[in-house]
Amino acid sequence: MTKRLLISYAHPDDESFGNGALIAKYVAEGAEVYYICATNGDVGTIPDDMKDLYPTIAELRLSELACASEVLGFKKVFTFGYRDSGMMGAETNQHPDSLWYHGENDEETLVARVVDVIREVRPHVILTFNEYGGYGHPDHIAIQRATTKAFSLAADASYQTDLSPYQSQKLYYGGIPGIFLRVMVGWLKLRGHDVRHMGTNKDIDLQAILDHIDPYHTKVDIGAYYDKWDESSVCHQSQGGGGGGITRRFPSWFRRRFMNYQQFTRVVPAPSRKRVDEYDLFVGIKED
Repeated sequence: MTKRLLISYAHPDDESFGNGALIAKYVAEGAEVYYICATNGDVGTIPDDMKDLYPTIAELRLSELACASEVLGFKKVFTFGYRDSGMMGAETNQHPDSLWYHGENDEETLVARVVDVIREVRPHVILTFNEYGGYGHPDHIAIQRATTKAFSLAADASYQTDLSPYQSQKLYYGGIPGIFLRVMVGWLKLRGHDVRHMGTNKDIDLQAILDHIDPYHTKVDIGAYYDKWDESSVCHQSQGGGGGGITRRFPSWFRRRFMNYQQFTRVVPAPSRKRVDEYDLFVGIKED
């Protein structure tokens, strides 16, 4: 049986910074991994020396996604083409082409697009953001809500599209390692940083991220794939080439020793207890 995984995120770079090692692991093991990238990332901040490389920021960001996709080995990438909404509360949230605007005002269309991808790909497992959208980004929240609804609707025969109904077997929310984040927040506070206002634009609230971490039920060993994680992340130069996000700041030996797992919240099938009970997203998958 060829295992199939669909990852549904919002921006070019979400796939690499968040799950580059996980994707590389499953592709190396023979799984088909598909990606929904709901926006073009065109509100993202980019360095001045990169602004003339492409006619638009969207074209730059999508070229970086193409680079990362080649590294990671996606079976197919679905780009929805919505406009990046910017951080929560920004004026760009209300742009009529933005993902957040569509999620708030035309969610049925957004959900239908995700349903069509699910019915085309027929993934055994679907992965998206948690309800807080990882770090509260409106685009993350919009695609999370749409994907969660589409998970059920894709299997509903009364929900008619041009494609046949399909029931995926598992739904997961991704997350940031709680222990690592607690240590980082504590360390930053000791050094006098305002953890409510972090990042280049001071719009990342680390304490809120920590407060919204969900219980984890799945731990996947990704320690052997840090090189691919870094390689795919470097493709996203306009966003800092983050190499697995902040973890790239640590030496590889440290990461492989202390950060060699990624953790996930299993939504379907619902867990019976708030504890880790599996070490592979495909555990229990039945051939369809």
